[in-house]
Amino acid sequence: LKMNGAEEHIESDHQLWSIIVPFVKQIITLFAVGGMVFGGVVPYVPQFRKIRKTRDAEGFSVYVCLVLLIANVLRVLFWFGVHYELPLLAQSLIMIVCMLVMMHICVTVKNENTTTVVHRSFWDQEYFWKWTDFRYYILFTCLLALIGGVVTFLLLNVNVFIELLGFASLLTEAMLGIPQFWKNLKNKSTEGMSIQMVLFWTSGDTFKTIYFIIRESPFQFWLCGGIQVAVDIAILLQVALYSKTRQRLSSYTS
Repeated sequence: LKMNGAEEHIESDHQLWSIIVPFVKQIITLFAVGGMVFGGVVPYVPQFRKIRKTRDAEGFSVYVCLVLLIANVLRVLFWFGVHYELPLLAQSLIMIVCMLVMMHICVTVKNENTTTVVHRSFWDQEYFWKWTDFRYYILFTCLLALIGGVVTFLLLNVNVFIELLGFASLLTEAMLGIPQFWKNLKNKSTEGMSIQMVLFWTSGDTFKTIYFIIRESPFQFWLCGGIQVAVDIAILLQVALYSKTRQRLSSYTS
C-alpha cells in the first residue's frame, strides 16, 4: 500500500510537470517571438523621444532610415523566394513603418525650424532624401516595393537572383551605422544623436554576430554582423572623442 501511494504521488508529480513544462516553454517562446518582432524598433525609441523633446533633428542622420527601408523592403521580397520564419517577416514590416515614423518627425521638426519651406520635385536628384514633403518618402517606399516586387515576380524561379536578393538585404542592413558615423564626422560632434540608440545597436549586433558564429551560419551572415559591430564601436569612440573635445573647449572659454 505504501508503495502504491508513493507511485501515485510520483505519477501525479509527473503529470503536473508535464503540464507546467510545456506551458513555460510556450511563454518563453512567446516572449522570444515578441522580442524578435519588436526588438529592432527599440533602439529608435530614445532617438524619437530626443527629437520630439528638443525639436531638433540635426544630430540624427536620416540616411539611417533610407538604409533600413531599402534593407527591409528587400527582405520582405526575399520572403517570396525563401519562406523564412513569419516573425522575421513581421519584424521587417514593422521596421518599415518605424522608419517612416522617424522620417515623419524629422521632416516635421526640420520644417518647423525653417523660415521658408521650399517643396522640391520628387524627381529632383539634387534633393533626393532631402524632401520637405513627407508624402515623397511614402511614395519612394511604395515605388521601391512595386518595382522590386515586379522584378522578384519575374525572376522568382531563378535561384541565383533570390540568393543575391537575400545577400543584398543583409549587406545593406550592415551599412546602417555608416550614415550616422559620417554625419558625426562631418559635424565633429555627436550632439543630437541618442547614445542609447547606439548602445542598443551595439548590444543587438554583438549578440547577433556571436549567435551566427556559434550556429556556424554562412560566412556572409557573420561578416555583415562583424561590420555592424565595428561601425557601432566606431560611433561610440566618436562619442568619447567629441565629448572630450567639447570639455576642453568649455574649459578654455570659462
